[in-house]
Amino acid sequence: MLIDWFTVFAQVVNFLVLIWLLKRFLYRPIINNIDAREKRIATEIADADAKSAKAEQQRNEFEQKNAEFEQQKTTRMNKLIEDTKADRAQLLETVRQEAEDLRKKLQLALKNEQLNLQVALSQSAREEIFSITRKVLDDLAETSLEASMTEIFIRRLHELTDKETTDFTAAFNLSAKPILVQTAFTLPKPQCSVIKTEIEKILGHEITLQFAIEPKVISGIEISINGQKISWSINEYLRTLAKRVDELLLTTSSIENSDLSPSSAQDNNHETSA
Repeated sequence: MLIDWFTVFAQVVNFLVLIWLLKRFLYRPIINNIDAREKRIATEIADADAKSAKAEQQRNEFEQKNAEFEQQKTTRMNKLIEDTKADRAQLLETVRQEAEDLRKKLQLALKNEQLNLQVALSQSAREEIFSITRKVLDDLAETSLEASMTEIFIRRLHELTDKETTDFTAAFNLSAKPILVQTAFTLPKPQCSVIKTEIEKILGHEITLQFAIEPKVISGIEISINGQKISWSINEYLRTLAKRVDELLLTTSSIENSDLSPSSAQDNNHETSA
């Protein structure tokens, strides 16, 4: 069989030309398209990975922020609870203090009322005792109360100690004012003269007396000059009486308070229940 080398050569050339054409116009675009597609896919995969990483980062940030928010919420809630407790404690303390102040005010008002009652009773007792004493002295001595009171005061002057006499004389010498004589009521002139004479005996020369009415000097006489005093009255007896009246009132008040105390109230409740 004879080989047509020209034909073979032509076919080889045609084949090579066909391959070149295929490679030039078919394979190359396909390969380029494949490469471009691979690059695009790789780029999209990279973008997807970046977005996934970003999404993961954002999720972590969200979870961290959410945890911080929960922590802040818990902290604020605890602080709010503590502030509420503190405000409640302060409010209770304020209410307790106000109640304590009110209790003290009530106790003070009760004490003042008790003192006023004691003063009123003491004054009434003193006035009554003064009236009764004067009448009794008038009946027993068969002389006026003024005369008896003057006699007792003169006796008091006779019983002055040397120091009392010296102090009174010094006070008289240092004062240019007359000696003040105070009584609860006006003394008759005879009694005034007797008192003046006795004082002049103590001082050794004539003096000037100034008589004045002082209700506080109950059934007695008080002379004073430059801060020095000589007196006699039944004030001390009345003070003792007032003290006993006060003690009686305090005892009565203590008994009433004990009757009204919580323990007494509980005892009463137990007795009622029984």
